[in-house]
Amino acid sequence: MTRPTPAKTKLLICVWHPFTLWRPPADVGISVQRAFPEMKVVHLTTYEHIDDELPDTDIFVGYSLKPAQFVAAKKLKWLHSTAAGVDQLMYPELRASDVLVTNASGVHSVPMAEHILGLLIALARRFPSSFRHQMNSHWGQQEIWDDQLRPRELMGQTLLFVGFGAIGRETAKRVRPLGMRIWAVTRTGQGDPALADRYLPAAQLEEVLHQADYVILAAPVTPETHHLMNAQRLAAMKPTAFLINVARGTLIDEAALIDTLRRRSIAGAALDVTEQEPLPSDSPLWSLDNCLITPHTSSASENIWDRQTGLLLENLARWFGGRELINRV
Repeated sequence: MTRPTPAKTKLLICVWHPFTLWRPPADVGISVQRAFPEMKVVHLTTYEHIDDELPDTDIFVGYSLKPAQFVAAKKLKWLHSTAAGVDQLMYPELRASDVLVTNASGVHSVPMAEHILGLLIALARRFPSSFRHQMNSHWGQQEIWDDQLRPRELMGQTLLFVGFGAIGRETAKRVRPLGMRIWAVTRTGQGDPALADRYLPAAQLEEVLHQADYVILAAPVTPETHHLMNAQRLAAMKPTAFLINVARGTLIDEAALIDTLRRRSIAGAALDVTEQEPLPSDSPLWSLDNCLITPHTSSASENIWDRQTGLLLENLARWFGGRELINRV
C-alpha cells in the first residue's frame, strides 16, 4: 500500500460516547497537528457531519465506523480504534479490504490491572459484606467470620487468567508479589514464564476451572469467546471460587450466571461489564449479595488520553516512515 506524505494526508478523529471520558479532548487533535503541521487534521465531537468528512479521509481515528460509512470512505488506508476491542468493526466490508486496523491495546492496562487487584483484595477480605453492615450501622465482625465465605488470604490461591494480553500481563506483575499461583489460558498455550507459573491452550480451560480460586476473564470478543462461561463451565468452577469479568459482557451467559449465583454454586462474581450496558435497573444482578458490580470503570483514568495520544503519534511516525504499526489487528 502506498502511504502518502503528511501534506497529502487527511486524518479524521471522530468519537462520541455517552461516557465523557471516552470522548477525545481537543488536545489530541492539537498534538497531532503540531507534530505533523502539513497534514489536514479534522476533529469532530459528534457524528453529525461525519458523512461529509469521510470521502477524502486517509486515516480514521475512532472506535465506531458503520459499514455504509466505511464504504463511503473510499480513500481510507488506516483505521485506528481508540478502543482495545474491535469486534464492532469486523464486518465483511472491512475484513475484505486492505485497510490497516490498529487498536488501543495496552493504553488501559495500568488502571485495569489496579482495578483487578482491588477486586481480588475486596473479594478475599469480604469488603462488600463490611460495606453492607456499615449501611446498617452494624458492627458485623462475628457475622462476617461466621459466614459461609470467611475472609481469606490471597497467598497460595490460584488465579486463572482467561486471556493473557496486555491487561493480564500487567495484572500478573502486581499479583506476583502477593504469593498467588498464576495460570493463564492463551490461544497457543504459551507465554512468558516470568509472569505465569503455568500456561494452557484454550482447549484445556474446562480441565483446570475446578482448580482455580479466582477466574479472570480478559479475552477479546470473538465467535469462540461468545458465552465462553456458559452453564457447563460455571458448574466446573469450585464452590469457593470467584469469577471476575473485565473484558466484555458477552463472554458470560448472563442467565446462567444469575442462576449459578442464586444457587450459590460459586462464591460470587465481580462484573465490570455486562451483556447490556448500562445494566437495566430490573436486572437480578443488582440484588444478588454475591455479585459485585462496577459500572465499566476498570479502565477509567485521567491518564488515558495522554497514553492514547502518545500511541497515535508513535504510529503516525511509523506510518509516514514506512514502518510496521504498533497494535496492528
